[in-house]
Amino acid sequence: MPFPLFSRLVQLALSICFTTQFYSAVAQPGAIPDSILPQMRYAAKEGLLDHSYPRNIDTQYGGYLSTFSYNWQPVGAQDKMIVTQARHIWSTAKATAFYKDERYLPMAKHGYLFLRDRMWDQENGGFHNLVSRDGKVKSDMKEAYGHAFGIYGLAAYYAVSKDTGALGLAKRAFYWLEQHTHDAKAKGYFQNLRQDGKPAVRNAQTPSTSTLGYKDQNSSIHLLEAFTELYHVWPDPLVKTRVQEMLDLLLDKIIQPKGYLQLFLTPEWKPVTFRDKGREGILQHRNVDHVSFGHDVETAYLMMEASEAVGNYRHADVLRKGKEMVDHSLRIGWDKALGGFYDQGYYFPGDTAITIIKDSKNWWAQAEGLNTLLICSRLYPDDPLDYAGKFVQLWQYAQTYLIDHQYGDWYEEGLDKEPERRTGNKAHIWKATYHNFRSLSNCIKILEARKG
Repeated sequence: MPFPLFSRLVQLALSICFTTQFYSAVAQPGAIPDSILPQMRYAAKEGLLDHSYPRNIDTQYGGYLSTFSYNWQPVGAQDKMIVTQARHIWSTAKATAFYKDERYLPMAKHGYLFLRDRMWDQENGGFHNLVSRDGKVKSDMKEAYGHAFGIYGLAAYYAVSKDTGALGLAKRAFYWLEQHTHDAKAKGYFQNLRQDGKPAVRNAQTPSTSTLGYKDQNSSIHLLEAFTELYHVWPDPLVKTRVQEMLDLLLDKIIQPKGYLQLFLTPEWKPVTFRDKGREGILQHRNVDHVSFGHDVETAYLMMEASEAVGNYRHADVLRKGKEMVDHSLRIGWDKALGGFYDQGYYFPGDTAITIIKDSKNWWAQAEGLNTLLICSRLYPDDPLDYAGKFVQLWQYAQTYLIDHQYGDWYEEGLDKEPERRTGNKAHIWKATYHNFRSLSNCIKILEARKG
């Protein structure tokens, strides 16, 4: 199928931890045009990685610059968040392996040294959440979410460098989480932490719109992802136990009967919902309680990856629940005209169907969707939802409305809904190469296996 707006495309690549067995299982012929593979190869390397690296290497203070304009000019104060810094470590480490290109390895090491020397709290342990460009602490809180990505990036860097210092720091971060934020009684991890590592708790003064003190799906899925990455390089029994524990929580507590993730939950894993507050009250609390189609589609993949890493743990449940989330997202969160996953929906009391409460299509959800839809097209080739067809449609949507063919990288949201994003920042502390890079590299691997 030709893509009129595809003259040049961005290719990105990343090695992901799927087993050979999984790739051979999904590498069945399907109705996907051969032209997509070279397009994705270009999109991954020339269209994505080559714009970020080495451009964002901060040679003055270490780590990576965070914020760039639409045409790749550095802007703003360049504060550095643990999540972004670690994601750049992960991307450059994975690029080293995927392309067998040692030029990326010093870039990954550069980020590791900044985590070690500036972002690790030498007094209390754990990673600071946010620091200034030169490393001065700018946040009085720490987060399990940020530690997940610290572990994730360090484990990926160790895999290609064999730098024992990086693995040692990943282990320290893992044990710091165990000591300070793991819930031995109800399981899982507390998200919000004081600088000394004590979990933050809600009180009578905590606003109802605040997520402070809750457990949540987002930190849970990325802790699962991080522990999976760590287990590949350090197959410690406790790490395996935590991977299994996070899978259990997702399957038994966080995924709701209709087939979506509950965003926030109490420390005892009871859903936090505002369904009894009326439509106005619900929308006032939408940041705490809504259906996030992108997270649902992403989690379907992360659960498969984690289950395989620890011996196909609850694999049948993982496949079943993952498919339910993907199908739910396609049926009610998919733009049937242009393709793409909407951002947010809600089941308002009394309504028979879900309402889309935010119809923009952010870049990361579409990237994750490509990966998961392609996997589903191989696992369920005859499903009436036609995952292969949806994958092709989503790739065309990305080519038309998300990929910046002039300046490179992806817009933050699809231009069909948010045309002003054309001149929005191309990178910031919440937008780096991780989602696109992982998705495109995984898709490239699957398509290459299919072709071979």
